[in-house]
Amino acid sequence: MSNTLSLSASRLDRLFRLLAGASAVLLPLVLVAFLIQLGWGAAPVWREFGPGFITGTSWDPVANEYGALPAIAGTIFTTALALLLAIPPAFVTALYLVDCPAGIGEVLSQALDLLAAIPSVIYGMWGLFILVPLMQDHVQPFLSETLGLGKIPCFGVDGNGFGLLTASLILALMILPYMSAVMRNVFKMTPGMLRESAYGIGCTRWETAKDIVMRYGIRGLLGGVFIGLGRALGETMAVLFVIGNVVEIPESLYGSTTTIAATLANNFAEADGIMRSVLFALGLILLLLALGVQVLAQYYLMMTGSKRGER
Repeated sequence: MSNTLSLSASRLDRLFRLLAGASAVLLPLVLVAFLIQLGWGAAPVWREFGPGFITGTSWDPVANEYGALPAIAGTIFTTALALLLAIPPAFVTALYLVDCPAGIGEVLSQALDLLAAIPSVIYGMWGLFILVPLMQDHVQPFLSETLGLGKIPCFGVDGNGFGLLTASLILALMILPYMSAVMRNVFKMTPGMLRESAYGIGCTRWETAKDIVMRYGIRGLLGGVFIGLGRALGETMAVLFVIGNVVEIPESLYGSTTTIAATLANNFAEADGIMRSVLFALGLILLLLALGVQVLAQYYLMMTGSKRGER
């Protein structure tokens, strides 16, 4: 009986290792398949326009003129600005949730998780009907006229509520719950003795977070930032509602523009011929951007880990 059970367990173990190995091999193959499909679909674009497609700014399907630079710039600008807007409140929120009374922290944590579960189209609708009028009637006049920022070029062009800043605000709201949840878990993993010791020698909450928590959990904190970056980089529906969908590089933070994901969503249904290849090329660029970000993130985390090991 024992020999039969041992043989059965051995077979299950081999089956598990086989399935685990197949899964480990399958995931990179899926990525390679994506690259092959997008590269094959984009091949006519490189033959037709060459490298000028990436640096071109014209987008005129009637004249068969396509340039990817406005969509690339819009993607990078909105993602970078969303991160700048989301990181500080995500960090402060996570820090408060760890140090606040248990009952309050649990309720607020649940609310934060619910925000992460809201579909992106709901964010887009809220942005269209609430945020866009608010930006047009109050925020943009306040920034440009009341604060006098209109003299600065990036604030100097009047907008209609749609545009780069509005899309970045929506993205910041969307990625904030994800980043804050990861940071909260990192703070919880910091040994309580370290924080209590810091408080005991007179450190403020900010000094404790900066000198103890951040140094102890820098890899986890950066992981939260990169999760938000990945979410913002490929977001479509929410951005589609509020960015203006104009294929041009914005002259200011109020200017309408587009992103790669928004351009794909707007044009794929009716695209054919060279235009479909153009959209495949944009998809390939977006995938390479995402992969490039992940490679840089892994390299930075590796360097951070090695420096900590040297210490």
